Amino acid sequence: MDKMKATYEVMLGLAAEMVWDEALRKHRSEELYREIDRALATGDESAFRNLTDELRLLN
Repeated sequence: MDKMKATYEVMLGLAAEMVWDEALRKHRSEELYREIDRALATGDESAFRNLTDELRLLN
């Protein structure tokens, strides 16, 4: 029974980590879209390229 409980706790921890990772990825993606919009509005081509590269890697 203890082995099942330990396994369950490990699985629960992994599930929590997956949820956390997805939340961080989503948050960074939203930040990148805002920064890309800003770069486009100001005509900053270098920032635009760097940000879109990071967004591409993130997805």
